[in-house]
Amino acid sequence: MSLFAIPWFATLLAIVTWWFSTGLIMFAVRHADRRGGSAHQWLVLLTVPILAIGVWAVAASLERQTIAAVYQGFFGALAVWGWIELTFMTGVVVGPVRTKCPPGLTPNQRFFRAFGTVSHHELLLTFGLICLFVASTGAPNRMAMATYLILYLARIFAKLNLFFGVPRINMEFVPDRLEHLKSYFRQGPVKPVFAIAITALTALLVVCAERLLSASTPVTTAGFALLTALSALALLEHWLMVVPLPDAKLWRWMLPAPKLTIDEKGKTHGF
Repeated sequence: MSLFAIPWFATLLAIVTWWFSTGLIMFAVRHADRRGGSAHQWLVLLTVPILAIGVWAVAASLERQTIAAVYQGFFGALAVWGWIELTFMTGVVVGPVRTKCPPGLTPNQRFFRAFGTVSHHELLLTFGLICLFVASTGAPNRMAMATYLILYLARIFAKLNLFFGVPRINMEFVPDRLEHLKSYFRQGPVKPVFAIAITALTALLVVCAERLLSASTPVTTAGFALLTALSALALLEHWLMVVPLPDAKLWRWMLPAPKLTIDEKGKTHGF
């Protein structure tokens, strides 16, 4: 059996890719924050080849049912997703609302204003999902579609939970150009949407794991090992909004040290 068809290897590869790609995006965005000016726009433009490679990989994987094509679809979808996330983290594609949440809003007003801070990006992600759905319809290999869909569902649930309230939020990783988003987050007891998210993501994990255990070919074994790992990571990310674990340490060491300023009393402050 190929090494890439062994479940533990596929799982390890998915975890390492998730950790490294997340850290790499934060690293690049933090450096753009420090440089200022048009650094964020240039970062997005210079990484367009990543999007192009991802689109090519997805397209090339659709008609082939091989282990290589499974990984091609998986990493292609991650590349497309990662580039779209980069456009958000840099503040290039966000939404028309770019100011802090004013006090005194009704729940409905706060919700629609919060959506206005991310609406363009959510529409771009949805457009990517629709394109993948159309391209994958009737295709033998729908790995890219499944990968993107898991990421999409996890993101929607995460944003809803940040809005309605969760006990733990890593504010330190919010980029400079998205500083206003902090005012739309709510740190506090979990709401019913958290239970819905955990139930849905757990069900998704169970389905992927069951398909992995019943897989009869190396191709399906590799595919569902990757999807099971991705589903488990999505579920873990949601539990980390509640469970007090030092998850921020996973990426903090990859980021450049914060700038220091000295106020009139001689105290240093990081930003």
